[in-house]
Amino acid sequence: MIAIINTGCANINSVRFAFERLGKTPTVITSPEQLAGYERAILPGVGHASVAMRRLVDNGWQQAINEYQRPLMGICLGMQLLCESTEEGNVQCLGKIPGEVKALDVGSLTSPHMGWNNLSIQQAHPLTKGLHKDDQVYYVHSFAHTVNDATLVSSEYGQTFSAIVAKDNYAGMQFHPERSAKVGTRLLQNFLDWQL
Repeated sequence: MIAIINTGCANINSVRFAFERLGKTPTVITSPEQLAGYERAILPGVGHASVAMRRLVDNGWQQAINEYQRPLMGICLGMQLLCESTEEGNVQCLGKIPGEVKALDVGSLTSPHMGWNNLSIQQAHPLTKGLHKDDQVYYVHSFAHTVNDATLVSSEYGQTFSAIVAKDNYAGMQFHPERSAKVGTRLLQNFLDWQL
């Protein structure tokens, strides 16, 4: 049983369809009280971090996510919200994954970082099973988690940044696995298979 947390800050359908292609039927939940009843959960997100974080706090999601002890994965902005803080709006986040989210230093490259990019595995983990160094995933972002001990996989766009992070039962993917073709499908399956 998979819950997709609907905070009003994401395109829920693309994530739902991606799991349906894997033979799973996730439930979109709109109340924090529902979360404890699911075996694993997804926190998707797009938009501005300060707006999304305020919605999480105001609607009671922060406490529910803090108390959740099963696998929970953030996607894109959802991953950033699981970290300690973000420069986007200078807000404190959920603090489940160590590290800060900062604006990408893209130099002369275009921002936001949008398109396909390679992955570089930093640590072996159940979430990285079957990944290869030439695999590519699809990004749309201008802020990113700085590489640290929680980083499982990194990518590079002007600078090196975290692509996949994990700490305890919490994980995050900066890219969009639901838009990343076969590689994304494999990564979502890894999340379904992840045993704590």
